[in-house]
Amino acid sequence: MKKLLFLLLVCLPFLAMAQEPEADANGYIVRVGQFAPDFVVKTTDGESVTLSHLRGKVVMLQFTASWCGVCRKEMPEIEKQIWQAHKDDEDFVLLGIDRDEPLDKVIDFGKQTGITYPLALDPGADVFALYAQRQAGITRNVLIDREGRIVMLTRLYNPEEFASLVKKINEMLK
Repeated sequence: MKKLLFLLLVCLPFLAMAQEPEADANGYIVRVGQFAPDFVVKTTDGESVTLSHLRGKVVMLQFTASWCGVCRKEMPEIEKQIWQAHKDDEDFVLLGIDRDEPLDKVIDFGKQTGITYPLALDPGADVFALYAQRQAGITRNVLIDREGRIVMLTRLYNPEEFASLVKKINEMLK
């Protein structure tokens, strides 16, 4: 019994550490080249979206929240440079995923930022936690190819990095 207790006390912390994915410097637990973790979310208009059902399309996920000042700066650029350019392309999906806020707040946030691309709810930040450490910050963008693999990860709003994201999306949709 003492040996079992000893093993549990000594080994359990190591087992728990082994199960937690290691984050990169930006707090991402996913990596470029791996398949994007699947999820289901509801948009502000009540539509259910399942990531795996979007295979065959280029998908951009934007993790956001109304309290994020950087998000408020980036979202109009996403609207103007990405959404308006590709919203009619059946091979492209852009989905803003709002971290842990109620429906009315997310709808109001979309209106305040002037965006027209779809926003979805992420209660408890559970979808966010599939991609980054739960306590990590936002804004972040995840670009996914037609096969469902992650091709680009961004963090915060950097004009040069954003230009690279726009360029990559344009190339993928040619």
